[in-house]
Amino acid sequence: MNKPILAYGEAMVEFNQRIDTPRQYLQGFGGDTSNFAIAAARQGAASGYVSAVGDDHFGQDLLALWQREQVDVQHVAVQANGSTGLYFVTHDDQGHHFHYRRAGSAASRYTVGDLPLQAIAAAGALHLSGISLAISESACDAGLAAMAHARAAGVTTSLDTNLRLRLWPLERAQAKMAEAFRLCDVCLPSWEDVSMLTGLNDRDAIVDHLLDYGVKLVAFKLGHEGCYVATRQERRMVAPYPVQALDATGAGDCFGGAFMAELMAGRDPFQAARYANVAAALSTTGYGAVDPIPRREQVEAALKAAA
Repeated sequence: MNKPILAYGEAMVEFNQRIDTPRQYLQGFGGDTSNFAIAAARQGAASGYVSAVGDDHFGQDLLALWQREQVDVQHVAVQANGSTGLYFVTHDDQGHHFHYRRAGSAASRYTVGDLPLQAIAAAGALHLSGISLAISESACDAGLAAMAHARAAGVTTSLDTNLRLRLWPLERAQAKMAEAFRLCDVCLPSWEDVSMLTGLNDRDAIVDHLLDYGVKLVAFKLGHEGCYVATRQERRMVAPYPVQALDATGAGDCFGGAFMAELMAGRDPFQAARYANVAAALSTTGYGAVDPIPRREQVEAALKAAA
């Protein structure tokens, strides 16, 4: 049996304002590491989530989502009297705006003592993001402890740099992400995030900086330009897959889930990046973070057609 890819972080319920009827909101789901876990599962990987939700209607909705998507929820705690994080998306002439209601959420109250250490040590990979570490001090401590425990057990650790300065000041983000980089095997940065975190503005200088922390593999997400994959031995651009994009929400999360699923299945990093580029591109051809995530057969059909 394949060892699972576990993701740690916070999932939230989304309410997205309808442009045609602004007093109405459509319910959906968000959360970068949750999107990652679903993307990995849709590629056929064994996938699980490590988090907490409130003992409320929204927590039940998230549990039902993961169960439908075949994401293992046995390590998602349901906090009695806890609340599940929410966010609202509104639209105006200046674009779309996010409004979060996550303070004191069940996931933000997660602690080191809540970690399923045995399951982490038995996993194939453990994935976190900058948001996983930013939502609270206790969640940050738990995330770093999870990475250290995974590393000690020989489990591959992956990290997406997702930087949200609404959640923590840049100085703290830089310090804590530096700790995470030292515990990271596979780094999945995007340009704006990692340039702010490192203070660097040259692609190869950033890669050198990450490799100097001990990162083994960097898959630098460059949007419509594709992906720059780097190890200590080789660096190569992996071409993008052209599509008519409608909504890029969650595309980076989809890339990460697909990339790690392929990597854990034994593909080399460049093959995994090509596959993940196609998966991420396809995810932009629909609306929302979850619904458009493609399944393996869709990605393989696109790869075959492009060959």
